Amino acid sequence: MKKMFMSMILMISAIYADEVYVTFEVKALQSADLAFSSSGIVDKVSIEVGSVVQKDESLATLQNDDLKAMFESAKITEKYAKKDFERQLKVKHIIDQAQFDQYAFKYENAKAQAAYQKSLLDKTVLKAPFDGIIFEKMVEVGDVVSGAMIRTIIKIQSLHERKLVLTFDQKYHALVKVGDPFKYKIDGDDTLYEGKISKIYPAVDTENRKVIAEVEAKDLMVGLFGEGTITTSVK
Repeated sequence: MKKMFMSMILMISAIYADEVYVTFEVKALQSADLAFSSSGIVDKVSIEVGSVVQKDESLATLQNDDLKAMFESAKITEKYAKKDFERQLKVKHIIDQAQFDQYAFKYENAKAQAAYQKSLLDKTVLKAPFDGIIFEKMVEVGDVVSGAMIRTIIKIQSLHERKLVLTFDQKYHALVKVGDPFKYKIDGDDTLYEGKISKIYPAVDTENRKVIAEVEAKDLMVGLFGEGTITTSVK
């Protein structure tokens, strides 16, 4: 009786389930092409291909002694402008308003100049936008870079996090849902992996009439291909 009941459940499941064949490519969950937005000569490169880096870690630096000096000068100007303003603030009630406004203006202007010089200095340091691993480096100490002709010099991707970019026939677009189970194999590997649909793109690829979806994964080599099936409920 129990076996008969289980058989009925399996038959019902077969009626209300469908398998969608897909192919996919492994991509990093996060990736970025990095470049300097200012011009100068590369003074330091702190990474190599394969370097594991943390968010905001310095990757490369331009020669910036002149900008450091200008920033220090701007900070000194701001420091003394602030002191003048604070002295005038204590006697504001007995001095001319226009005179007080001049000190306030000098202080605010000094703060703005210091912030501007800091922004220029910050542009000479290329930092990691997220935790990851360097997978391509096209820069060496002594190279000249131009902010007017921005070119990628470092490529970074997430260290472990991956996404499988799936494509399947558009006729299944109404069947596949986020959360549907996905079983797959990597080309050349007999291991059966499992995941779930995490994202479905909102438009069909007009070139091949395919729907694109994503499945999150870990530690697979970026660039690999594979195939698998999505098990979807038909309602």
